[in-house]
Amino acid sequence: MEPKTEINRLLDVMPASGRMICKIVSKPEQKTVIESPYPFPWTGTREIWINFNLWSRLSQQQRDLLLLRTVSWLIGIKWFKPDVYQGVVVAALLGGVFELVQRDIVGIVIAGGLTALATTQIWRSNRNSQTQLSADEAALKVAIRRGYSETEAAQSLIRAIDAVAQIEGRSNLDFIELLRRQNLRAIANLSPVGVPETIKKD
Repeated sequence: MEPKTEINRLLDVMPASGRMICKIVSKPEQKTVIESPYPFPWTGTREIWINFNLWSRLSQQQRDLLLLRTVSWLIGIKWFKPDVYQGVVVAALLGGVFELVQRDIVGIVIAGGLTALATTQIWRSNRNSQTQLSADEAALKVAIRRGYSETEAAQSLIRAIDAVAQIEGRSNLDFIELLRRQNLRAIANLSPVGVPETIKKD
């Protein structure tokens, strides 16, 4: 597989919002099929790293859905939105600057601790099960606009999850992958049992 040709094809598959902020980078040395570093507020471009030697073992449908899923997750990460934790970060930063001007060491330490705690909570909220399931569902919506049926897209993503684990030499799926798979099976009408709302919100 020629990386440049495949990158151009994948750019056409991406939604316009994805093309604006995401960049596909060839990473032949990585052991995973597709990966994306967590984007921090100061990160301009959100990179998607692909090992095209491993990527080529997937079907085109699986590749499309994996890419759309990764793009949907990256687009869904919001550092600056009305939220308790974002408010704490801003307040703690302002408090830290004030304490720095006042040269209050204890105040600086407390403000720094609050900033770190709130930032960690934002990071965790963007990686929880609800966010992961939402990224899958957003990817399916884009796939439908690209000519897939919802069932076909969900089945392709299920197969992609399984295939990636096999290619990467993992004998078992992790907990989030199992949740995602069950949710996709319900969407594809392959299972009458979906993921309970209580777990989705974890």
